[in-house]
Amino acid sequence: MMTATLAAGSLLLTVGCGNVPNDVPRATAMSPNPDHAVTSTIVATGGTSSPTAPATGPSPTRPKGHTINTHKVRWEKAKPTRDGRKIKVIWWSGVEPCTVLDHVKVRETSKRVTITLYEGTAANARDVACIEIALQKTTTVKLKSPLGKRKIVDGARS
Repeated sequence: MMTATLAAGSLLLTVGCGNVPNDVPRATAMSPNPDHAVTSTIVATGGTSSPTAPATGPSPTRPKGHTINTHKVRWEKAKPTRDGRKIKVIWWSGVEPCTVLDHVKVRETSKRVTITLYEGTAANARDVACIEIALQKTTTVKLKSPLGKRKIVDGARS
């Protein structure tokens, strides 16, 4: 009787899973009999077989000031604009209000531009529970004179 039930179930799965597009994911489950695998197909409703991807790229932010536990933060990238008058700084951070950009210090010399990011916790977030998740953020700084051939340096690394 068990063999007949498994055979009938396998036949239904085979017929039911006929022509499924390649972009539809398949899931495999274990059968009570280890010699037989049971395969089923997951078919999404609503016209698509894959979820919508979240927006990518760093989240733009501006200095807010007045944070507590303010400290230097290392940045990952610094990209000058075409005219060299602004620099887009990208770094990894946490969620607000637990991790907030306090201020940015820019020091310009004839050979280098040193950019230092300072983050802290918003003063009104003292009793807030914070999740620990990494977010990529960006801020743009203006230079007094175009970057030219000057080197961009992370002030938190020096």
